Amino acid sequence: MKILMTGASGFIGKQLVKALELQHQLTILSRDPQRSAIILGAKHHYLDSLDELKDLDNFDAVINLAGEPIAEKLWSGQKKLDICQSRWSITERLTELIENSTKPPHTFISASAVGFYGNQNQTRVDESYQASDANLAEFTHQVCHRWEDGALKAQSEQTRVCIIRIGLVLGSKGGALAKMLPAFRLGLGGPIASAEQGMSWIHQSDLVQLFVHLLNHSECNGIYNGCAPNPVSNKEFTKTLGQALSRPAFIPMPAFVLRVALGEMSCLLIEGQYVIPKRTLDSGFVFQYPELQAALKQLLT
Repeated sequence: MKILMTGASGFIGKQLVKALELQHQLTILSRDPQRSAIILGAKHHYLDSLDELKDLDNFDAVINLAGEPIAEKLWSGQKKLDICQSRWSITERLTELIENSTKPPHTFISASAVGFYGNQNQTRVDESYQASDANLAEFTHQVCHRWEDGALKAQSEQTRVCIIRIGLVLGSKGGALAKMLPAFRLGLGGPIASAEQGMSWIHQSDLVQLFVHLLNHSECNGIYNGCAPNPVSNKEFTKTLGQALSRPAFIPMPAFVLRVALGEMSCLLIEGQYVIPKRTLDSGFVFQYPELQAALKQLLT
């Protein structure tokens, strides 16, 4: 296929490029094409702006991973605006280009996040969940709702749209786990706040293969949860990570300390969801790492 990709130089994007490049022709949107060519390879075609395109007639599929990292800096007003616009504007522009096409791409796969579900306490949720009034006020839900809505508007008889609500991606060289490892390796890790909040995680390889799976299965469309079928509490995650590293992991991090240090962004650590990938499993996708212990063992040994 001829595939247009955004967000290809990110943590998951780089791995997905490697998974696709042997069988498909990739065109990659990048703010710095020269740097991206060094990272991803000179054999791909690069664009520095979607303004170079009037339609997407020359593409069979679009994969949209664009988005400012949500946990890199404190959520100032400007940072929250950057988080939103980096997702909304590109997604809505891609949909506009699909709508402008005489022969549009047959597949549009766009990222989202389990933040769509907001804080769920102990309730388990799957793709059928409908947001409540409480969720509507949460920043993560607001970001994901418009992000998804912008992509779903591209759905037509000619174009199927798949949304992947991505959980906590585990990888030893990127993502949240890589940030946790230094403290845990020193024996300074421990439970956060109540430690009962859900952590819906996924091994990096499974997430990459989920994108490939949805790309290759034309019957798939709509919402899919990109997280393993066995979410865990923060307490269990902390214990399992400590065991995987053969280190103690009992130094607690109180909620009030995180609120003072991180402000509104502390909700990413204090709150959580137990997300079940029901539609993902129903589509025939098989997780290579459905259990946390095995996933961490593969990444850390």
